[in-house]
Amino acid sequence: MTTPLAIRSPTVRPLAATSITSYFQTLKPSIRYHTLPFPLHRPNNPSTCNSIHLHYSNNNNFPLHQYQTIHRHRSNPIPGALESDLPYSQDQPQELEKKISSEALEWDSLTAKFAASANLPFLLLQLPQILLNAQNLMAGNNSALLAVPWLGMLTGLLGNLSLLSYFAKKREKEAILVQTLGVISIYVVIAQLAMAQAMPFYHYLVTSVVVVAGLILNFMNYFNLLNEGIWLFWEDFITVGGLTVLPQVMWSTFVPYIPNSILPGALAFVMAVAAVIMARMGKLSKEGIHFVGSISGWTATLLFMWMPVSQMWTSYLNPENIKGLSAISMLLAMIGNGLMIPRALYIRDLMWFTGATWASFLYGWGNLICMYWLKSISREFFLAATLGLFVWTGVALWKDTKVYGYDSPLRSLKELMYGP
Repeated sequence: MTTPLAIRSPTVRPLAATSITSYFQTLKPSIRYHTLPFPLHRPNNPSTCNSIHLHYSNNNNFPLHQYQTIHRHRSNPIPGALESDLPYSQDQPQELEKKISSEALEWDSLTAKFAASANLPFLLLQLPQILLNAQNLMAGNNSALLAVPWLGMLTGLLGNLSLLSYFAKKREKEAILVQTLGVISIYVVIAQLAMAQAMPFYHYLVTSVVVVAGLILNFMNYFNLLNEGIWLFWEDFITVGGLTVLPQVMWSTFVPYIPNSILPGALAFVMAVAAVIMARMGKLSKEGIHFVGSISGWTATLLFMWMPVSQMWTSYLNPENIKGLSAISMLLAMIGNGLMIPRALYIRDLMWFTGATWASFLYGWGNLICMYWLKSISREFFLAATLGLFVWTGVALWKDTKVYGYDSPLRSLKELMYGP
């Protein structure tokens, strides 16, 4: 059983900038090495997330040799199921070991690039709507913009802001870019709706303040320029906002089959405020405080997860409306979310993995199934999309299993769900 040397000895000495290969070539052959579960903890300075540190231990429990171990603060710790945004404490045992190999580092880099490349399909997803709105505005056809529900766009905007805060706290810069692009693109659409008077002006004004404040606060926090108290207030704000909107949106999906009411949102608001106040006053257990801290990310994920459910419910009630869906838009949604699956799996982020997988399979591929069933798309188009999605997901699982040195992808999925 490997003993975490970083816990046993507080001495941490940064290495000079060099490759791992050249570093090993400079080591004395008399020194023994073994792998350390990495990363055991967040670096003291997040700006050194890509640095390599050397840990020394002269403890008498290791009498034969001086042990030296390297690990790389690039990926995030493997989290528990509901605490994806919270690192493991240093006193928590961690059994997972990862070899510092060129293959592992290469896959780490590739998954980050895959996540960053998701910006392209997501940009193409919103661009047609933005251009269409601009054409209608210039033509004076403001009534055409009434077809775009401003409340739905506002819900998506809140989800993007919540996830932006989540990834900014984890310092996943590729995912930060994706969410920032989502915030900006949706805000552009909302601004167009306000110009066409398809959205109340005061709602737009408040939205603008929240968007500007959210972007500034998130990027200040990312670069460690923000007071901790201000950041906690922002986290409480998006926690309350997300938990209020989620049940209200879910309830509104089934109106008029159920009574139109604001009661779900009102009750959720009261519960969210009470939970946040109790957490900040220390009235909750440590686990309870961690749970409240993870609510904003999960509510944002659930908001996005509810979008395909709402879309499929609408298609079920009005099958003829399925022809109004764009197959290309569904394909782009499937590709964009699918590109983030390998990264979420690699860093063992259950929340991210759940949202990306759900959106890729249920929102993108699920709607393509409906469109194929109702003969809105060709068989070749559907089969090509299906083959691509399943092959991509299979490769991600296989590569992750290989990099971690496991025999089965089921172990990777088990760690994703329950931790190491």
